[in-house]
Amino acid sequence: MLDACGVEHGFGVRGADGPNSVVRPRQVHGANTVTLEECAREGAPEADAVVSAAPDVPIGVVTADCVPILLSTVGGTAVAAIHAGWRGLGRGVAAAGAAALRRLAGPELDLYAVVGPHIGRCCYEVDRPVLDELEARFAQRLSQALASGRPGHWMLDLAALVRMELATVGIEGPAFEVLPNACTCCDRKRFHSYRRDGPSSGRLYHYIAARPQKAGSQTQLQG
Repeated sequence: MLDACGVEHGFGVRGADGPNSVVRPRQVHGANTVTLEECAREGAPEADAVVSAAPDVPIGVVTADCVPILLSTVGGTAVAAIHAGWRGLGRGVAAAGAAALRRLAGPELDLYAVVGPHIGRCCYEVDRPVLDELEARFAQRLSQALASGRPGHWMLDLAALVRMELATVGIEGPAFEVLPNACTCCDRKRFHSYRRDGPSSGRLYHYIAARPQKAGSQTQLQG
């Protein structure tokens, strides 16, 4: 999908660090968004979404089970990278990142979103306190992202929450994509996973860059 927008982008796998020049915020599991210019100043700001309209300058996020979301305008002239764990989703980071991109690019432009490798519902067990925080934002919709687990626990589909949240800001249907077969916890060979490996886990690097006048190229896992 992002290929059609002509933007350079990549979702991380083991051994792929992304471009050396990638600009990233200091992630804190919140919903704050910053621009590339703010993020590039000395001392990266605390944020979990960054937007840019600077051609050929990659922005990005890192994950180790959380959801990386890459957004682009239809023409690829403005982009966003979002880090979304359950806390960030409960605080509205996906919608906040899309709103910041529309402020930057113009509200009339269509946006496209691709969700990259993250822990799947097959492996992501959560307890009641997590659901209590998520219910504050998703209310009855939350049940659509859950499957029964052991007593007092549920299996949570983070991508389903992203889908619900972005649909509220008009990113849905063919404008929304989830990379298939990309559970970080299941696939030890390709991905790092904090849930599987604990504090020693590595990190996956995801990036996107706004397009210049000519089309860009894509590397790593593509969406």
